[in-house]
Amino acid sequence: MKAAVLHAANQPLQLEDLPIPAIAPGHLLLRVLACGVCRTDLHIFEGDLPLIREPLILGHQIVGKVIDGATPDRPAGMRVGVSWISSTDGTCPFCTRGEENLCNNLAFTGYTVNGGYAEHTLVRADFTYPLPAALDATDVAPLLCAGIIGFRSLRVAGTQPGERVGLFGFGASASQAIEVLRHWNCDVYVSTRGETHRQQASSAGATWVGTENDKPPVELDRAITFAPSGAVVVSALSSLRKGGIVAINAIHLDQMPAFDYDKLLWGERQIRSVANMTRQDALDFLQLAGEIGIKPQVQVYPLDRANEALQAVKHETARGPVVIVPNASP
Repeated sequence: MKAAVLHAANQPLQLEDLPIPAIAPGHLLLRVLACGVCRTDLHIFEGDLPLIREPLILGHQIVGKVIDGATPDRPAGMRVGVSWISSTDGTCPFCTRGEENLCNNLAFTGYTVNGGYAEHTLVRADFTYPLPAALDATDVAPLLCAGIIGFRSLRVAGTQPGERVGLFGFGASASQAIEVLRHWNCDVYVSTRGETHRQQASSAGATWVGTENDKPPVELDRAITFAPSGAVVVSALSSLRKGGIVAINAIHLDQMPAFDYDKLLWGERQIRSVANMTRQDALDFLQLAGEIGIKPQVQVYPLDRANEALQAVKHETARGPVVIVPNASP
């Protein structure tokens, strides 16, 4: 099979011919139909997250078709999704109390195990998800991390229908979260630096859109930050009402600047981090996405242009979420 392989941080991915992974107990062999490109892939590629497996196949927003290892609920030919968490231990205190996203023995797709920048991939069967039939593979791929983690961020923030919610940054995750928020009849206030992203937020139905230096004109019930910047977290916090919550949707943050406790945090405001996702988050979001028809406007790259796809995410030059489609035959 062909795969785009990372051998060292900040070195271009190499398109290589590799053996198709051998089937293992409890696993499925998938033919990859599409794989979304996530900013976390970029953090791994650039070394912000340490490279702990070399060489590595990136990619954790995978849509694939089952070709080996089929089970009664994952039959041959079934289309399934794969996300960031590739497995948990299932026995630790976090797992047993329903907090598997905090498991100390997590494995991650496209990080600790090989991912989807390839024609085939091997995945644990119980960490795959049925997909909405109405959505194409390239439509679904960005939902499998950006969409799920955005949905979890709304949950971590305690978002309720009809509230005023701020989105600080407007990339792939926020562009899907706003569709959920509008379905919940929330007023959405977007603060983001890019003019293209501001236009996208307006088109998506935001109540108000401003630059990264603009403050929403009302106090917010909830805020979600998407940029890997501590300064953005403080900006979001400054926009909250008493009792409001900021949820940080970032696996990596540059630094949290000092801020005035009395003015910004006092009054039972909260800052919460969003760590990974649970399988239930994935199932609930994918069902909702199918019901309300979330369909991102994606930009597609073939596997042999995977390096260009990563750069499109880095420089925010893509028109929407970036998806790699391997050169496998139908």
